Amino acid sequence: MLTDKHFLTYIRDGNRNFTGWDFSTITETGRMQHQLLSWSYGSQVMPLVQNAASLLDMGTGGGEFLSEFKAFFPKSVYATEGYKPNIPIAKQRLEPLGVKVVQVEEDTRLPFEDSCFDLIINRHESYSPQEVKRIISDQGLFITQQSGGTDCRQINEKLGVPLNEEFAHWNLNVAMEELKENGFRVTEGREEYPVQRFYDIGALVYYLKAIPWQVPGFEPELYLDKLYEIHGIIQKQGYFDVYQHRFIIKAEAI
Repeated sequence: MLTDKHFLTYIRDGNRNFTGWDFSTITETGRMQHQLLSWSYGSQVMPLVQNAASLLDMGTGGGEFLSEFKAFFPKSVYATEGYKPNIPIAKQRLEPLGVKVVQVEEDTRLPFEDSCFDLIINRHESYSPQEVKRIISDQGLFITQQSGGTDCRQINEKLGVPLNEEFAHWNLNVAMEELKENGFRVTEGREEYPVQRFYDIGALVYYLKAIPWQVPGFEPELYLDKLYEIHGIIQKQGYFDVYQHRFIIKAEAI
């Protein structure tokens, strides 16, 4: 292993700090690719943003996704983010566009008044359905795309790390029922398991550094033997496949 120069080069390359929510380092170079979903979250969000009077983007990351809709922003636009290193990145990108960026620490205590947003968007961010209901207006729309509890479980299996039991149950049916129980009418719900493909072990290391909840406390030196086994799979067949778990829900406050 320690004499495999290709393996060590990939490990060094992947073991870097990640900020914002931009995977272009490994996607635009073709080192990681994923199967397309039958829906586009962005295409669903665009007309809703254009018709909104007030907008909240929950878990904006570095503001990359939200900024793409700047031409359609309503007068009142807010974004929340809980990961501290992302806050200055989001502010730098979004505040010149008129977006107010707010740091949050608890899903159940958001710093907004009751019924203050008629559109709330949420891409891969945890949320409290009770709190979303409190801050959304009557007939307001909530649209979220989530990663399900079995997302990329093949990574955990290969590394010998159990999936997070707290979220293992998280799926479309559970999320829809929670929203219905908290005063929403679900108008759309879809769930899929697209393939995500890694073409080198460095891309996988980079991915795991970017999403620390997949393998908590991940550092490549702690898993060198397991990573080398995955490297061997890639060397043999050209890639390592895992299955994402994605679902989308659109709901109206009633």
